[in-house]
Amino acid sequence: MKYLFDTNTIIYYLQHHFPLEAAMNVENLLTTSKPCLSVITEIELLCWRTATPNDLQILKNFINDTTVIELESSIKYATVDIRKAHRIKLPDAIIAATALVYDLTLITRNVSDFNNIGGLSFINPWTFLRNDTQF
Repeated sequence: MKYLFDTNTIIYYLQHHFPLEAAMNVENLLTTSKPCLSVITEIELLCWRTATPNDLQILKNFINDTTVIELESSIKYATVDIRKAHRIKLPDAIIAATALVYDLTLITRNVSDFNNIGGLSFINPWTFLRNDTQF
C-alpha cells in the first residue's frame, strides 16, 4: 500500500509538531514505502511563507526523496468530478483525485476536507485512525 501525503502532514512532521506516537506512525509509513506527493502539495510546500532557508532546504531534500505525481489527464477529470459533487477547494480536489486515481491512502490532518469523497481512504496521524481500519 502506498501513501499520498498532504501538505500539513509534511510540515508537521518535518517541524516535529506531532505527538510522539503520531510521529512514530508517520515515520513508519515513510520508511515502509516511498512517499508520494501531489504536484499541488509540492507547490504548497515550496510556497510555505514562514519557512526559513533551512526549512526550504529540508523540504527540497524531502521532495527529492518522494514520488511527485504530476497533473495528468486522469487526475484532471477526476478533479472535475469531485468538484462537481462536493464543495471542496481546487487544491484539495486535486489531491483527492490523485489519491483516487493512483489508489493511494491520503495522510492528512484535514479529514473534514475529504470526509465525504466516496472511495477515498485516508489516515489522520493526529488521531491514529484511518477511515476504514487502524494502522
